[in-house]
Amino acid sequence: MKPIAKTGRWIVTLAAIAALALGSTAARAEDKTLTLCWAAWDPANALVELSKDFTAQSGVKMKFEFVPWTSYADRFLNELNSHSKLCDLIIGDSQWVGGSAENGHYVKLNDFFDKNGIKMSDFVPATVVGYSEWPKNTPNYWALPAMADAVGWTYRKDWFAKPEVRQEFKAKYGRELAPPKDWDQFLQVAKFFQGRNIDGKKVYGAYIFTERGSEGITMGVTNVMYDYGFEYDNPKKPYDMNGWVNSPGAVKGLEIYKQIFDCCTAPGMTNAYMSEGLDAFKSGQVAMQMNWFAFFPGLYKAMGPDKIGFFVNPAGPKGHFSQLGGQGISVVSYSDHKDDALKYIKWFAQPAVQQKWWQIGGYSALRAVVEDPGFPKSAPFAPDFLVTMGIVKDFWAEPNYASLLLDMQKRTHNYVVAGQGTAQQALDGLVKDWAKDFKDAGK
Repeated sequence: MKPIAKTGRWIVTLAAIAALALGSTAARAEDKTLTLCWAAWDPANALVELSKDFTAQSGVKMKFEFVPWTSYADRFLNELNSHSKLCDLIIGDSQWVGGSAENGHYVKLNDFFDKNGIKMSDFVPATVVGYSEWPKNTPNYWALPAMADAVGWTYRKDWFAKPEVRQEFKAKYGRELAPPKDWDQFLQVAKFFQGRNIDGKKVYGAYIFTERGSEGITMGVTNVMYDYGFEYDNPKKPYDMNGWVNSPGAVKGLEIYKQIFDCCTAPGMTNAYMSEGLDAFKSGQVAMQMNWFAFFPGLYKAMGPDKIGFFVNPAGPKGHFSQLGGQGISVVSYSDHKDDALKYIKWFAQPAVQQKWWQIGGYSALRAVVEDPGFPKSAPFAPDFLVTMGIVKDFWAEPNYASLLLDMQKRTHNYVVAGQGTAQQALDGLVKDWAKDFKDAGK
């Protein structure tokens, strides 16, 4: 009987273990977690704080996968292309929407938006086109506008306020020293500060994007080229680029950017992008800095109201534009947690959440937030941000955007930084590059 009794005890023990295992599985099923993927920067830290409210309301925990901007595209595009389940939600760059839609990486959100009363007309139009739509200018939505952004400028407010500096500038140019409104004024100010001694230190006129490896110089040079007439293609005939990409105005804009680089930047800034600009400005090297609005809350906090001021990208003879940045938030189609990911999108779209997003360091694209009468006074950079989001243009969002971008990076860097050839030759070459890219893509 003892062996039978012993066997009985083992049966009871195994049953208990199985019950515990089932209970553990049930507990894990209830312990819901979403992973959100984005770049590592200040707005991402703000989103971590904001998302605590989502967890408190829904019970769904949040994990975050943030990588530096320098590896952001390579890392997450590889995750998408390999059908990885790492990211349930992804805040993907505006250029990714075409490829992600056509390759099935993102969940199409139209039905979800309709079911939950989320209207794209409630968001800033440029962000809907830039972050959500594919094909462009059609009501096909693959993301919710998440982080509105564009290129803006900072200037050393304390330097501009020095009486002796102001007096000398007025004597030289016959006008008051102020943030530049157009590119002629910009060049005057940049040349005026270049090599000047301020507070016992040699300073330089301006910081501009020159980075070659990813997107930097393209995201910089377009801010001038748009204003002089550069277009990606014929508005009436898609992919017809000759005479538009390399128009006389586009050539002039590229020449102006090179002039700024040659005359008015600090030594060694030949492959510089976001972080280098922030460092140059905070350390007192430059009078004016090009960068993304996303960095301005942190920069303002670090420097204080006496040292930093802001201005909109200058205008040109053919218009007034700024390069669009920013991203939309999408549900990854390979996720095992799509329903909870959609709950996050619904939560994030709420006006109260969007208002808090703006208040803690993110940039809302919701019109109820940015068009509120009190918005311009909500931050020192808010008025310029509001103007800028009304004048933005974006780079190609085609599925083959990466090759298009690398071509422009190469052509513009070779001319602006390396001094190879002329602006006309650079843009003529770019037309040929892009024509080949589109031919290879079947367009």
